[in-house]
Amino acid sequence: MARTFDIPIYFRSPIIAAVKNARRSTDPRRRDLTPSVLDFGPVRFRIARHFGFCFGVENAIEIAYRTLENNPDRRIFLLSEMIHNPHVNDDLRARGIRFLMTPAGEQLIDWNELTPEDVVIVPAFGTTLEIQEKLAAHGIDPYSWDTTCPFVEKVWNRTGTLGEKEYTVVIHGRRTHEETRATFSHSAAGAPTIVVQNMEETERLAAIIEGREPLERFDEWFGGQCSEGFDPAAHLLRIGVVNQTTMLASETQAIADRLREVMIRSHGPEAVGRHFADTRDTLCYATNENQNATTALIESGGDLAVVVGGYNSSNTSHLVELCEKRLPTYFIKDAGEMESREAITHFDLHSRQIRATRNWLPETGRPLDIILTSGASCPDALVDEVIERIVSFFPDARPIGEALAPYQTEPA
Repeated sequence: MARTFDIPIYFRSPIIAAVKNARRSTDPRRRDLTPSVLDFGPVRFRIARHFGFCFGVENAIEIAYRTLENNPDRRIFLLSEMIHNPHVNDDLRARGIRFLMTPAGEQLIDWNELTPEDVVIVPAFGTTLEIQEKLAAHGIDPYSWDTTCPFVEKVWNRTGTLGEKEYTVVIHGRRTHEETRATFSHSAAGAPTIVVQNMEETERLAAIIEGREPLERFDEWFGGQCSEGFDPAAHLLRIGVVNQTTMLASETQAIADRLREVMIRSHGPEAVGRHFADTRDTLCYATNENQNATTALIESGGDLAVVVGGYNSSNTSHLVELCEKRLPTYFIKDAGEMESREAITHFDLHSRQIRATRNWLPETGRPLDIILTSGASCPDALVDEVIERIVSFFPDARPIGEALAPYQTEPA
């Protein structure tokens, strides 16, 4: 049986819980990616098969709230945001937890304010070896309240194995993201390491490996995102690819496939095993599952998409990217962004700005189909509120209980 976590009741949801429980009972192996449908008459929601809190997030939240409960008389700090959701982080602040740094790594509280009696929680993204050393220097065990996602730790373990086998580690990630900074630190301790953010940077790396660009270009392109002493002439002969677990799994695989192809071209197909490590098993199952479910959701059709999550959430932004390729997409942090049927405030990934859009719910002359999903750090309770808010714009909508009837496992 899958492990269950003790999540605060105010993050839970009666609507989404009913849908997820029903799907779990009919599809215990989680293989059916067909969207769930909530039919309110004039508006219908097509809901992704997989979305919301993942294993790592639920684990982190359980540890954080248990730490609060068990240490009422101690000061409690978080290194930075627990997860990338403003509601969760604001609730932790309201309960007295203080944040030592911003997600970008800017110091909010001086290290020297810490004492050995303080509690410091490591967030789900993990942290760097350098920060672990700083905590230890102030008498704080960095592993006592560690909520690092097990799948992030799996990536770290693989980088250690790659280093032992004299491979260079290529990290697919955003080099300023907390998780990538942590993975880079752990990897660079035992292996030459470089970060590539996308296929464009991967093609630059490929050009250097194949000799189509001079080695001098390496410092120009990658000088700020490789480990100290990185020698492209020596360290790009044997490579393995891992990722920031919240990146698009399909993009990570495409990057790995491209670099494997480069190694075949450079060293021959019979020698590829000596120059390229197979690391496919490090891809986060939850990220991959949510992205595959979103793809199936999009293919099911709809008039528009609503994606709920924190605006600085990497995994949520990738769900938005998938949706906006096919239909109008609104990235919102909560139901409060929907002012009315005519007006919505939402986040634009490309400009990194908040936008206001009018007439976002179109008149179709038929039931409006909205595809709906959320990021791995978004509480299902927020998705409930989004559904309730949109339904309130349709006076003739069916009651929630009626729409939920197909998913009730026992009489309501």
